[in-house]
Amino acid sequence: MGLSLTPEMILVLGLVGFTMLMLVLEWVRADMVALLVVVVIGLTGLIPSDRVFNGFAGNAVIAIIAIMIMGAGLDRAGVLALTASFVMRMARGVESRLGVVINAVASLFSAVIPSQALAALMIPVASRLSARTGVPMSRLLLPMAFCILTGTNTTLIANSPLIVLNDLIASANANLPPGAHTIPKFGLFSVTPVGLALALAGVLFFRLFTARLLPEREDERLKVTPGRTESYFADTYGIVGETVELTVTAESPLVGMSIGEVEHLYEAPLILAIKNGNEARMAPPADQVIWVGTVLGVLGPREQLNQFANNQLCRLSPRMQQLGELFNPTRAGISEAVIPPSSRFVKRTVGELRLRKRYGISVLAVTRGDQVFRDDVRAVSLRTGDTLVLHSRWRSLTLAAEDKDLVVVTDIPREEQRPNKLWQAVGFFVLAKCLALFTNLDLSVAMMTGAVGMLLSGVLTMDEAYKAVNWKTIFVTACLIPLGWSMDATGTAAWLAQEVLQHLGSAPHWTFQLALALLTLCFSQVMSNVGATVMMVPIAISVAVATGGNPSAYALIVAVSSSNTFLISSGHPALMMVTGPGGYHARDFLRVGVPLTLLVLAITLVAVNLMFR
Repeated sequence: MGLSLTPEMILVLGLVGFTMLMLVLEWVRADMVALLVVVVIGLTGLIPSDRVFNGFAGNAVIAIIAIMIMGAGLDRAGVLALTASFVMRMARGVESRLGVVINAVASLFSAVIPSQALAALMIPVASRLSARTGVPMSRLLLPMAFCILTGTNTTLIANSPLIVLNDLIASANANLPPGAHTIPKFGLFSVTPVGLALALAGVLFFRLFTARLLPEREDERLKVTPGRTESYFADTYGIVGETVELTVTAESPLVGMSIGEVEHLYEAPLILAIKNGNEARMAPPADQVIWVGTVLGVLGPREQLNQFANNQLCRLSPRMQQLGELFNPTRAGISEAVIPPSSRFVKRTVGELRLRKRYGISVLAVTRGDQVFRDDVRAVSLRTGDTLVLHSRWRSLTLAAEDKDLVVVTDIPREEQRPNKLWQAVGFFVLAKCLALFTNLDLSVAMMTGAVGMLLSGVLTMDEAYKAVNWKTIFVTACLIPLGWSMDATGTAAWLAQEVLQHLGSAPHWTFQLALALLTLCFSQVMSNVGATVMMVPIAISVAVATGGNPSAYALIVAVSSSNTFLISSGHPALMMVTGPGGYHARDFLRVGVPLTLLVLAITLVAVNLMFR
């Protein structure tokens, strides 16, 4: 006799539908949605109240935290800088070889560093390589991001869906029907054969087809390298001119006005620095008042600057005599930064962020797809993937980037690298992997051992470790895991499996696997891959048990398919982060993503079934 739909099942299905809808529409923050869902699960008793918040102490969540900390430690020790030098030596300036090497390196690192964090680390590396070789960023970033996603399934170290998989399997084992065999958990490298096949396919795919899928464009912004050259920012954002000093005289109408008021004057230049008396600073705040003798460091075309100086009775000096130290290119300059999905800046205007007052950073322009906002930048409401053009001291920009609210694309001088800690960082990272591989310790204990080792040896400070953790990801993961448990505990997954069997009948196993993979793939395009995994793995295991298939194979196909997100830029945070710097359009993702999605899907089904035959 089949299962009947119960009120508890209806409630779980309602929560699943609500979660999917909210994650797609983004009316409410993803972490708030996840927290609301877990509270409702506790209030309604779908799972015992003492287990509701166990996701926060789960093996998966602790392991993810430790991996984020170790990834930051490797970056702080200069591993990525060495990577750029290695790629340059291997590529020898040849574009086709450069693409293969950088894609292979990205695939290699994606096995041990979470994809979003790795994209943030590799974008400046690609910028440096682009500047040195002249290869456009548009030819490097999209293949690199896609190879990060194809290579992330190589181990259980850095892939959140694969890490969560074991917790979902443990929940499924507790609710298996009588007589069913317990599903074994996956080891650290159990998925390596599948992951290597996907990683190799990604690198070869772009080696063979990059020239056809990402042709050279006529758009000038894609032919220049994102350095700090005047020509690049002039061609890309319309930021033209030179920097000069304006000294405010006693007769000037600017006396007594604030910086914000001056910026709204007709044909006003960009105000980058100010000196009042003996105090000089970059990026003066909008409410700072101008007095007699104030020196302004401004940027604009020479004719506009001369006209403004005449109208406002200011003395113009083409030489940086009093502000020269602030504009030293080794200490300050123009850069680009991308807004990542986890940024607190999303949905806030540039003015609300008060970047000039907090960090001494001026926002010169904002680009979003084909749109470039230069006028009244302070009123622009930021979105994920926006690229900001900034002027600041490099030290100030580095401090602002530590909060992970923006990812610096330009390869700027870094003052806080600790190359003397390189061997400690690598040593504790290798120790963590060895403990996970050769001992019976849980993944969380092994990874946290490496993280604590880096902290004790001074690779990272404790404050830097806190900043390295993407707490939004942690909350979403920890709060959605109980949703997967409730699907098992209430029988919802088994009921859905029953409905699938009724519609597909006695179809072969690959048909069920293909249907589950496609469904997961569609979900993961519009919601987090962790969310798609949590919802689909219990269903996949129930279908496998009902059809006599291998539950491990079905679960792995779902987990791997959740990273098959190549069709739209919003499908994965790593893709959103390269869209702006690479100047990509929706058609670029479709042209490259459709064949790659089909290739990854086919390899996943074949490789998993060969591994579990």
